[in-house]
Amino acid sequence: MADPSLFRLRVVFRKAGRLALLSHLEVARALERAVRRAGLPFAVSQGFSPHMRIAFGAALPVGVGGEREFYDLFLTRYVAPAKCLEALRAGSPDDLMALECAYVEHAAPAASVAYPLSTYRVDLTAPVGEWPVPDAVTVVRKKKEKELAVAEYLAGEMLLADDGRSVMFALEAKPTGSLRPDKLVDACLALMPEKSRPQRAALTRIAQSDGTTTL
Repeated sequence: MADPSLFRLRVVFRKAGRLALLSHLEVARALERAVRRAGLPFAVSQGFSPHMRIAFGAALPVGVGGEREFYDLFLTRYVAPAKCLEALRAGSPDDLMALECAYVEHAAPAASVAYPLSTYRVDLTAPVGEWPVPDAVTVVRKKKEKELAVAEYLAGEMLLADDGRSVMFALEAKPTGSLRPDKLVDACLALMPEKSRPQRAALTRIAQSDGTTTL
């Protein structure tokens, strides 16, 4: 249950460059260090193993960047958002830089489920004339192969840019799970002739939304 005496600060940050290769756990640890360097009055959990009260948004696969990622940090006292942002920026590496800060209500959805709709852009090493989309993607879950129907997760179409060098698409996370963007893109590329098949130059989550509000 949320503690009404705490202040819930939502921080927007980017995950870019070489740090896009960090795992979700590594990103979490790096952000916790940035909070400590910032000197913010963060709350600490109770129990046998106390830790920083911080809740992260939906995880990104290793190698996938994010232009507007976020986490919720619980503070023991109010600090103006502008001062929080200044302190976090001073203590953050450029590729995990804090971009915005704002307080949110305790009743707001958890950071990990607040924005189930994610928009991605994949940049390609060479232009393509068309972008095939498979009906299903094979993934391994709990050491078992499973077929995920693309239509269940893909929101709208995968849109190829006019120059053929990038594709935009949106995926919706379900309560039962989600389709990883890198797995979908790789499955699309696998449908192309091998001799003319480009590679992923970059894959980035550029926005998150709850269907009405975009982060």
